[in-house]
Amino acid sequence: MTLWFLFALMTAAAIFAVLWPLGRRRGLGPRGGSDLAVYRDQLDEIVRDRAAGLIGEAEAEAARVEVSRRLIAAADAAKPDAAPLAGATFRRRAAALAVLIALPALAAALYLKLGSPQLPDQQLASRATTPMQNRTLDTLVAQVEDHLAQNPNDGRGWEVVAPVYMRLGRFDDAVKARRNALRLSGASAAREADLGESLMAAANGVVTDDAKAAFERALAYDPKYSKARFFLGVAAYQDGQGSKAADIWRDMLKDAGPDSPWIGMVREALASVGAPSEPASAQQPASGPSAEDIAASEQMKPEDRNAMVRGMVDRLADRLKRDGSDLEGWLRLMRAYMVLGERDRALSALADARRALGHDTDKLRRLDELVKELKLEG
Repeated sequence: MTLWFLFALMTAAAIFAVLWPLGRRRGLGPRGGSDLAVYRDQLDEIVRDRAAGLIGEAEAEAARVEVSRRLIAAADAAKPDAAPLAGATFRRRAAALAVLIALPALAAALYLKLGSPQLPDQQLASRATTPMQNRTLDTLVAQVEDHLAQNPNDGRGWEVVAPVYMRLGRFDDAVKARRNALRLSGASAAREADLGESLMAAANGVVTDDAKAAFERALAYDPKYSKARFFLGVAAYQDGQGSKAADIWRDMLKDAGPDSPWIGMVREALASVGAPSEPASAQQPASGPSAEDIAASEQMKPEDRNAMVRGMVDRLADRLKRDGSDLEGWLRLMRAYMVLGERDRALSALADARRALGHDTDKLRRLDELVKELKLEG
């Protein structure tokens, strides 16, 4: 009923806006002479006095009746203009009547055609069932926060909102949420590692003592938990223990499955500290052929020799694409290409090596020495 009442008010306002100019009397001045103008001014003055509260309604009505009577008499005296005035009045009344009937009818017809008047009002509580994809992230966070304000012991709720806080950069709130999740839902490797990550983010990327302790607790629950292992490597690197960090990350690569999503991140971390993905002892079997290996293969049949050498070179090239920090590997690959007579590939490997080794002046110097030895450039 409230909706229909609002519609009725809106329709009435629209009708009034249309009828108001139609109801105003125009054109009397020139046709009725000075008497008509005087009486019209008197009527306007009565309206102003009534609006200002200078006279009461009864006095105003009596004055309007008397002035109107005189106005009618004066209008009747203007006989030549009576017919046109009557015609104009009739047209205004006809237009007003048409608007009065047509406008509400048209509005009602459009609403019944396009609207849904048969639907009941929707309760506020049911509006929370809006599809998830139609809500903004801020709205979702506000809803979860309202829920947690009323249910502070909902461990699942704290666990759900924590990663959202991390995404929004609200790291202190994320730490609070992680601590509450741990307290209410119990400790686990994932929850401890998540707490350590939040503490680290709140400290602008520094692995604080509290964060490091959280990662160590995570490994106590699961010694192979990748997030805790990786950030403990970061902690070692920040403490100036680069070799220890590299050992931690290389151990992660050894334990990694073929589909582990974090392999690339670990390799990048190793490259950033200038460490190969594997220790030197482990690199030899897959390091590619040396010049002596190729020379020894001369005793084999040509097709067997080519297959062996090509397989070793290709394996080395593939490994260097994954981990370009191995200077010795690049040196072997360039020598192998030159022995095979593939100068263009040796030049391509040189360009890749320079990009991979970045600004490590010592490694670039050794690379340049090999280029001079092989007369690869110039």
